[in-house]
Amino acid sequence: MKRKWSLFLAAVLAAVSITGCSSSNTADDGKPKPELNIIVAHNQTSLENPYSKAAIKFKEALEEVSGGRATATLHHGTLGENESELVEKLEMGAVHLTVASPGFMTLLGVKEIDMFSLLYLFDSFEHWEACVDGQFGQEMSALLSEKTNNRFRVMGYWTCSVRDYYGKKPIVSPQDLKGMTIRTQSTPVVTEFFKQCGAIPTSVAWGELYQALSQGVVDSAENDYTSFRLKEHHKTDNGKYISETHHDYTTRLFLTTGQFYNALTEEQKGWFDEACRIATEENRKVTYAMFEESKEKVIADGAVVTEFEDMDIEAFKTIALPIQDNFAAENRMEKYLEMIRDESRKQKQ
Repeated sequence: MKRKWSLFLAAVLAAVSITGCSSSNTADDGKPKPELNIIVAHNQTSLENPYSKAAIKFKEALEEVSGGRATATLHHGTLGENESELVEKLEMGAVHLTVASPGFMTLLGVKEIDMFSLLYLFDSFEHWEACVDGQFGQEMSALLSEKTNNRFRVMGYWTCSVRDYYGKKPIVSPQDLKGMTIRTQSTPVVTEFFKQCGAIPTSVAWGELYQALSQGVVDSAENDYTSFRLKEHHKTDNGKYISETHHDYTTRLFLTTGQFYNALTEEQKGWFDEACRIATEENRKVTYAMFEESKEKVIADGAVVTEFEDMDIEAFKTIALPIQDNFAAENRMEKYLEMIRDESRKQKQ
């Protein structure tokens, strides 16, 4: 009850920030006062993270396209590092934009969105972009709005790069994972994949993972170079060995709510849409640029990398593809899976 009350108060304050309460439309310097203050929150605490850089770009773009009539308040992990908390605040109106993994949406009853979590679904960043920016992405966005009665609205598809294995020993094939505990995303298709590899998927909060690796609570984890570098996971004994499985070209949902969006004027929607578009471009640009930079830094720190070319990727895909097929059949998503595979074939021609 106490938590709900605090969220209610935060929502009230957020509402004030949207509507404004000043009788004057100009500041002391003669410039227009913002009539709209959009609260943006994500779960990454480092300002070097692509989420943070994209959020900062959102604020800059919003202020520019609105001529100073709109601004943004940014929270870089300061409202919590757990997506569940941020999405709850989004629904309460205490936050107007956040970033969430598709797997989290399954907890809200939208199982179809977990398709983005299927491993080895995308072959490259180019393949991923072609899919999420095309018909597939448009239909998935519409599906999320429909299944949640417009509670959520996708304003852009973000990425946090491509995920790899890192742990106490190197791996090159699924059998090398047998008996190892691995911290994974808490989504059924991901845990099923690692179970079939012989590993023991384990749930550990992101903010607690450094300690879990350091103390041997888990043998390994999986994430992208930039995210685990900024948290220094590779400096632990159980994070030193990185194997480039490239199992997940990640999709993250840049979310608002239908209630917030529909309350904006048409002019404000124009500002909001354009700032979201620019922030999405920034997220991708920074993420791609930081991939090689982060890889070089973890190697310089003493991490040992098994390159993608030296991995038995076909063995991993042999496990992943039937999981994709089963998911599509169970959720009537066959046409969407075929869209993605068709795009892959086109790019290989």
